Amino acid sequence: MTILDQLARHAKERVEKDKKRISFEEVMDRAIKAGPGRGEAFYEVFAQDGIHFICEVKKASPSKGIIDPEFDYHGIALAYESAGADAISCLTEPRWFLGSDRIFEEIRAAVKTPMLRKDFVVDEYQLYQSRLMGADCVLLICSILDQEKLAAYLKIAHSLGLAALVETHDEEEIDLAIDCGARMIGVNNRNLKDFSVDVGNAARLRGRIPSDCLFIAESGVTGPD
Repeated sequence: MTILDQLARHAKERVEKDKKRISFEEVMDRAIKAGPGRGEAFYEVFAQDGIHFICEVKKASPSKGIIDPEFDYHGIALAYESAGADAISCLTEPRWFLGSDRIFEEIRAAVKTPMLRKDFVVDEYQLYQSRLMGADCVLLICSILDQEKLAAYLKIAHSLGLAALVETHDEEEIDLAIDCGARMIGVNNRNLKDFSVDVGNAARLRGRIPSDCLFIAESGVTGPD
């Protein structure tokens, strides 16, 4: 079983626990009543000319272990905002990334910068949950979603006013994202099956992304060069 398989399985277990705490019907009802999110504004930021940055708040990862023992997430998020980050990505996965919904919500209350909830979406429940948490964008990973689910989750996200960053790693996943109607496609330089990094992967696959689709190069950035 790959690390990604374990992440997806644990995400399903977390969702089932969350559903026992707050039912699917209640989460859906509350999310709909909350009104549309700021997803369109998120898309508009990355549609502008120039280079834009999604800056991440992350305490740990499966490949790096503990990244920041102190993890002053408030300070990190405020520093990103002050520096002009176009969006802030915040991990909510608790086991391998040591994130939480609470951390996301506290950062959301502290910054105005658009926010991406970064987690492993395996159930539509998480989309309604993300809207209630104040997310502007959600991450949908092709490696753990089939075509039917990806298309359905994109439709739900957009109905809630959420942008969706559809993550891919190869040509087949890019074609899947396009077929499902993705408006923003990320190409990951990190292979989530073994966590190896090829910093040229996104550049090689750039030409496969349609011109009317927003393009995000993900992972592998370690310095200004």
